[in-house]
Amino acid sequence: MARAGTPADEAETVVLAIHGVTASLMTWRAVARRLAASGSTCLLAPDLRGRGRSATLPGPYGIATHVEDLIAVLDSVGAQRAVLVGHSMGAYVAARLAAEHPRRVAGLVLLDAGLPLPPPDDREQLLQTTVHNAVMRLDITFPSADVYVEGWRGHPAFAGTWDDDVEAYARYDLVEEDHGARCVASATAVRVDSAEMVLDDRTRLALDRVGPDVPVQVLRAERGLFDEADNPLISAELLDAFAAGHPEARVETVAGVNHYTLVMGDTHGPAKVAAAIGAMNGRA
Repeated sequence: MARAGTPADEAETVVLAIHGVTASLMTWRAVARRLAASGSTCLLAPDLRGRGRSATLPGPYGIATHVEDLIAVLDSVGAQRAVLVGHSMGAYVAARLAAEHPRRVAGLVLLDAGLPLPPPDDREQLLQTTVHNAVMRLDITFPSADVYVEGWRGHPAFAGTWDDDVEAYARYDLVEEDHGARCVASATAVRVDSAEMVLDDRTRLALDRVGPDVPVQVLRAERGLFDEADNPLISAELLDAFAAGHPEARVETVAGVNHYTLVMGDTHGPAKVAAAIGAMNGRA
């Protein structure tokens, strides 16, 4: 686990940051730097089980296990409550933790995910698509770490926004072996978590079970996973439907960023995220 800012027992606000399905704690470098500048915030960023430095932890995997692990993180630093910020799959983990342990949650910031999902028309097709997309890069071995990083550098999401934080994210993400370099994340963990995220009602609909005492902020990236202007991860229709049914929640589309650059890279996204987290101090 990484910590930024004030120690938890001295901080006015503890933030627990939860990364995405094949990501790591390095997702949060840019956001952590901005929060640390406030002088009163402690940001805790663990690697979820099966990712990063937690890649070799054994199962069981799944969202319920992540919730248990995150409660243990809070307990380990003596934090009774925290603002939860979740990106991508981490938003669903955060929503489920808030639904099941509301007394431990001072606020909920969901980044480009976490909204209740409609029931799938074809469960098997959705499962195959979701799992395939999540584990596709885990099966690839690259000749070297540099080649692996160059693959990330060529990703359309980072065109014109690559910086030291993204490079650090990519390098932390890999393991080097005799035959080359590959992503360190556990394919088994990613498969289990991906399936639960879209098919398990306790996870898929967790945000609907979050009580009114937990303030909610949703930040939606205007652009998609591959920086597509016409395919954001959260559709405008889904965002509008959520906002209409949850008038107490704050929802905002962040212009000019995609799913990744909402939280990292040389964009205004990380500052927007840090501001949303900071705003929870007045709402909790």
